[in-house]
Amino acid sequence: MAVSSRQTAYQALMRVEEELSYSNIILNSVLRNEMSERDKRFVSALFYGVIEKKLLLDYNLSQFSDRPVNTLAKEVLMILRMGLYQLFFMNGVPASAAVNESVRLCKVNQLYSAAPFVNAVLRAASKAENIRLPDKRKGKNKYLSIKYSCPEGIIRLWRQSYGDELTEGMLSVLDGRPPITARVNTLKITPCALAERLTKSGVCASISAILENGIELKDTGSVEDLDEYKEGLFHIQDTASQLCCELLEAQKGQTVTDACSAPGGKAFTIAEIMDNTGKIIACDLYRHRLALVEKGADRLGINIISVMQANSAERQELPQADRILCDVPCSGLGIIRRKPELRYKDDCGTETLPKLQYEILCSSAAALKSGGLLIYSTCTLNPAENGHNIRKFLDENKDYEPYPIRLPEGIRRCIDEPENELTLFPQINGTDGFFISVIKRK
Repeated sequence: MAVSSRQTAYQALMRVEEELSYSNIILNSVLRNEMSERDKRFVSALFYGVIEKKLLLDYNLSQFSDRPVNTLAKEVLMILRMGLYQLFFMNGVPASAAVNESVRLCKVNQLYSAAPFVNAVLRAASKAENIRLPDKRKGKNKYLSIKYSCPEGIIRLWRQSYGDELTEGMLSVLDGRPPITARVNTLKITPCALAERLTKSGVCASISAILENGIELKDTGSVEDLDEYKEGLFHIQDTASQLCCELLEAQKGQTVTDACSAPGGKAFTIAEIMDNTGKIIACDLYRHRLALVEKGADRLGINIISVMQANSAERQELPQADRILCDVPCSGLGIIRRKPELRYKDDCGTETLPKLQYEILCSSAAALKSGGLLIYSTCTLNPAENGHNIRKFLDENKDYEPYPIRLPEGIRRCIDEPENELTLFPQINGTDGFFISVIKRK
């Protein structure tokens, strides 16, 4: 394998480390460079593998290095992680190549003095038969943290909130690429016709078993390069987000407010459900993000969406709406497998976000018509951001009431929760980790 592939992966990994940018955005940008499909697969596997297994890799490096991991220069540490990942998790890479190419990476990046150290650590690691784990008997949280490369704080939260079985199930699906699901633009094409077209384009496409207008995709390549995407025949949206939109029960001709809209996926799906008839107000704090909503709506041929720059945590002069969607900013613990770097943030916001979320909920609900429905949703798995907020709201606002959720076939509950709430776990329902609650104004 050419050094350039490893160098590409190294540069992308350092950008994630230094810029705190989303991994998928960085990887997509580097994969647009000229390289073979084989090299792209190698770069992707190494890039995501190192991010997903960072804590496990660092723990094992500490077993083979005479220097504490936290004292190493970040550039050297990244090369060591890459080398160790190739040794233990990439069967197609010979041990000698993993070691020698890591040493070469040091030289390519002018880390000459680190080359002997990298060589010694990786050669020692190459003699080990298996990856090492801490003693489970000395602490289950640490054991799970190292095994699944997930910080102990998140593991404690999940074990306390959902129990050991669900927690270990969630941890077991953190690695690997999640399914790609598209929402069919029924304003232009039927699910069957789109699946047929995508199949002819070389994409593996099958209609969702849960939602009639959802399509599961494989072997897409760059989605944005597909003619079907350019023609606005679909947009990418996880099953959980699609279900959230369906449960809003928006009708033709109604007024709908999407309180935290950008980049607009849910607004697009709601518009398609409404047959592009009525009015959708898409709100966001930043104008440049609202431009994404406008661009997406134009591509899909949707003309009932109007954008509004607004701070949804503050009371706004919004028109009274028949339906309101509050898909609030959250810690993102339900989408770690899509953005594996989220788990390592110093502050996921699990302590501070609930207050902001509650303010958005209260502000938005004030614009709901009598008899109207409001959905409060997050893509996180943290009761303080989810059920606790909606129950507090119902306790403090007696002119609103729970609205029971009717589950589609194929979706099942995993925890004991009120009938107007639904927590989706990725290992059970095959969706993102997600929370949905529906309330009605009396």
